[in-house]
Amino acid sequence: MAPQRAVQLSPKTPTHAVCVVGVEMLVDVHSDVPKGAKTFGVSGSSGVEVSVVYNPTRVTEPTGKARWPLDAKVDVVVSVDTASKDLDDRKVKVFYFGEPEGDALGHSVLYLTGADVSLDVDTGRTGTVRRSRGDKKTWRWGPKGYGAVLLVNCDRDSHRSREPDLANSQLMTLDDLQDMSPMVLSCDGPDELFHTHKLVLDMSLSDSERVGVFCARGGNSLEDYKQVLGPRQLSYKVERQRGEREIRFYVEGLAFPDADFLGLVSLHVSLVDMRTMPAVTLFTDTVAFRVAPWIMTPNTQPPEELYVCSVMDAHGSNDKFLEAMSHLASKANCKLIVCPRIENRNDRWIQDEMEFGYIEAPHKYLPVVFDSPRNRGLRDFPYKKILGPDFGYVTREILSAGASSLDSFGNLDVSPPVAVGGVEYPLGRILIGSSYPKSGGRQMARVVRNFLQAQQVQAPVQLYSDWLSVGHVDEFLCFVPTSDRKGFRLLLASPSACLKLFQEKKEEGYGEAAQFDGLKYTAKISINEMLVDRRLQSDSLHAQKCIDWNREVLKRELGLTERDIVDVPQLFSVRGSYAEAFFPDMVNMVVLGRYLGIPKPYGPIINGRCCLEEKVRSLLEPLGLRCVFIDDYLSYHKLLGEIHCGTNVRRKPFPFKWWNMVP
Repeated sequence: MAPQRAVQLSPKTPTHAVCVVGVEMLVDVHSDVPKGAKTFGVSGSSGVEVSVVYNPTRVTEPTGKARWPLDAKVDVVVSVDTASKDLDDRKVKVFYFGEPEGDALGHSVLYLTGADVSLDVDTGRTGTVRRSRGDKKTWRWGPKGYGAVLLVNCDRDSHRSREPDLANSQLMTLDDLQDMSPMVLSCDGPDELFHTHKLVLDMSLSDSERVGVFCARGGNSLEDYKQVLGPRQLSYKVERQRGEREIRFYVEGLAFPDADFLGLVSLHVSLVDMRTMPAVTLFTDTVAFRVAPWIMTPNTQPPEELYVCSVMDAHGSNDKFLEAMSHLASKANCKLIVCPRIENRNDRWIQDEMEFGYIEAPHKYLPVVFDSPRNRGLRDFPYKKILGPDFGYVTREILSAGASSLDSFGNLDVSPPVAVGGVEYPLGRILIGSSYPKSGGRQMARVVRNFLQAQQVQAPVQLYSDWLSVGHVDEFLCFVPTSDRKGFRLLLASPSACLKLFQEKKEEGYGEAAQFDGLKYTAKISINEMLVDRRLQSDSLHAQKCIDWNREVLKRELGLTERDIVDVPQLFSVRGSYAEAFFPDMVNMVVLGRYLGIPKPYGPIINGRCCLEEKVRSLLEPLGLRCVFIDDYLSYHKLLGEIHCGTNVRRKPFPFKWWNMVP
């Protein structure tokens, strides 16, 4: 351990110093010595450890009555292992000698007062604070890493507040302490010492906008907790009570990692000698926190809640769709939450409005909803109805311009855990739809992309979705859980697979079987007609090329092989410059465990069954999945969306702890 500071001795007068427990102090025995002194000897009283540091190639350790030479590089280091009970209750004596056998020419005395000062947090990530003398001021990723974790206090635990807890400089409820990380200040020593020496807790100006610290003062009332650090509060002189050996603090995060914030913050405590002008800092202890990232959950995680909106339009209500969702949720043992029209203002696209995720520290898990910047009818729903006790909220607003379709969160997905070329992504990778590289097309807003990138633990991948009218990744891809060793499959919409299926049915003699059979409000078109429709063929070929480009990116960035991909039959038609699903888009499904709520495609009926449904069942049910086809034609498909666009699922968090990975 490197010495923290040096204390100079004098034979003329005793020296008094404070020695912090566990911290070595260099004693200067060379600067002021009696005339003629050539050697010295040193001793310490009980409770003081005295060490002599020297280079054994240049200095020989004395034996018998021999002394340490003053003309060589020989240092004296002292330390204490417990706090003093009284001022100056320990001492170190240094005797100076001229001749080897002669009497001492003089001596110096150092009176020591031991102070136990330490700032401790959950460095070991066990959920409890333990005293540590190791490295507390750096933060390390990985299973052998260390460093404390901080949650952004973004829920709202008190009904008396309209804002997230992080906006309040006063504690609104004792429950809020559970969202904060504990921190303990050890401050043992003689009470008289702390009359002339102060403990100062502080942080940097930049960190003050990202961290709040509350001091606990023993009781169980709100008044016993006072915010001592935070915005505009950079330092705090600790109010130590007589006989107090420990003071507890609670630390909250105020900001998520972002483009201008790596997520690391530090707090410092200093022991300051106030008897001099200016005051002198004798010792500083530092602890580091990393703010927990916001984490998305993929379809492979078990569902807990299914959200859907009740709406009304020219075709009537979507009550039948709600009934189908209720039945599906019941099968999956998942709670159904219906957002009423008064709250959604007839905006049915609840997937586009928000994305569920979570944050986690060793002592606490907190679901957090990410509110998209689209700000349509559902804009108030996440803040007013989801933000609450133990349910956090975060958003990013677009300040310079309005949101585009690609800023909706149907354009945001996450893969299951993957490994790519020896690099593991135990929490998967975020998928964002964008324009074709360097094409200058539509993109998700930079402020959202920066936020997602800054979380570090789910490194985003940009895909090409701007070829679609709505422009969302959920229009051509979906992940489903499987019961085999791989654990999941990537489903991709496939015009080629659809045309191949229709060609097979034609060759089997079913060319007159019609798409949209059974729908009153849409003209039917036979397999034969679709296969000779040059525009439909051309449009689907264009869509296939766009999907194939994404296929290669997904294989490369997620480490997938062709065996991991399932091609789901789907045709697209182009209107203007963008593509739309020709019939209900089956990959745009809701995944509730092994139960899949799939848009009913209304494909050609062959032997009393929809050939598209039969094909999808044959692809997915051998993987342990259950396909439930649901009519969303009028309520969603005709409005350029499907089941996934009109639902949202909150899922269980990963069992894997994010701090154990190495991004």
